[in-house]
Amino acid sequence: MSGFTQQFAAQVLNFAPKVSKQSLAMVPDKLKLDLLAKLLNLMLKPQLDESELDFLQGKWVEINVADIGLRFQISFEQQLILSNKAQADVTFTANVPELLLVAAVKEDPDTLFFQRKLLIDGDTELGLEVKNLLLSIELDSLPAAAKIAIEKLAVTLQTLQQYSQSA
Repeated sequence: MSGFTQQFAAQVLNFAPKVSKQSLAMVPDKLKLDLLAKLLNLMLKPQLDESELDFLQGKWVEINVADIGLRFQISFEQQLILSNKAQADVTFTANVPELLLVAAVKEDPDTLFFQRKLLIDGDTELGLEVKNLLLSIELDSLPAAAKIAIEKLAVTLQTLQQYSQSA
């Protein structure tokens, strides 16, 4: 593998989060929360239909996507509630690559936790319930376009990571 390929892969992995962070900073918080709510309602539809989110009633889970500066809280009261001002009971912190690999079922949250690439702070019991909920999400339950996009992004990410780490 050429040094150029390795350098290019490393630059893409370094550049993409910076561009995403700047772009997200220009989007109003209400729009971000509305889009996230739609996405999460779609992803969690089977769990919502089966009342599997009842454990979140009166609790707040914060998701902190550190590399792109995205932070929001989720709760459940008959429906998902998103906020960017709530006091969280538990906080999950990770970067986009790790979250993407978990979403594409290419990486296990436990592995990322032990590698310190997924941080969980706060109510440990609630954190475990949320982690188990994440593991129950079926990629097949998403619309085909979303499923394909997540899978393709995850494969591209893995390829870039391999190239950037090759000597």
